Amino acid sequence: MRRIEFLGVPMDVASIQETVALVADKMGHSRFTQHVVVNVAKLVHMQRDQALSASVKACDLINIDGMGVVWGARFLGHEVPERVAGIDLFYALLEMSAARGFPVYFLGAREDVVAQAVAKMKLRHPNLMVAGWHHGYFWQDEAAVVEKIRHSGARLLFVAITSPRKENFIHRWRDVLGVDFVMGVGGTFDVVAGKVKRAPVWAQRAGLEWLYRMLQEPRRMWRRYLYTNSAFAWLLLREKLRGGFRRNTLR
Repeated sequence: MRRIEFLGVPMDVASIQETVALVADKMGHSRFTQHVVVNVAKLVHMQRDQALSASVKACDLINIDGMGVVWGARFLGHEVPERVAGIDLFYALLEMSAARGFPVYFLGAREDVVAQAVAKMKLRHPNLMVAGWHHGYFWQDEAAVVEKIRHSGARLLFVAITSPRKENFIHRWRDVLGVDFVMGVGGTFDVVAGKVKRAPVWAQRAGLEWLYRMLQEPRRMWRRYLYTNSAFAWLLLREKLRGGFRRNTLR
């Protein structure tokens, strides 16, 4: 697995298969792994949100999610063959957990949504050991929820909360969660439960998942994507110009 630095953020270049193999190996040796995926929106917000930036950079494994990041990294000269979509990695890790008997914990979303997600994953993987689950509206008593996770016997924890809350929550409690692996999965439970439709494969490959999402919720999402996509384009252009300037001054 190769690590690069893109727009000031360390990232691991790997396939889903390599990522799952690494996680399984670390868990086999009881080595804690804090995981995160980085997309365009997160990269943009990290430029100004120091807490989010610190939480992401503290992770042991940082996968590249979103074709925008893949293309941007290539634009700046990095070799990135593919992305690792968070939801695809989630499914792959649950398959691995079911096969190896690793108990998992689901945290986040509404009570009905996380319950439906758990039920569907149990149907998909009958051997999956679910140590427990809890909704994502617990901010008045974080310590109690952390304690519940700690004593659940879970070895993998999936946190389906929006950014930057999930990254900061994981970073804040990582040393006392009592699990071997923790990963933020954003809106994954909503997709698994059937509350939100994922973009079709052609849109995923074309890097248009953001557009598909915006078309589903135009009033809520258009300002967010307009800002993050424009800001990302400016960051790329600025970094490209800086790189050209540095090369010229060294000649």
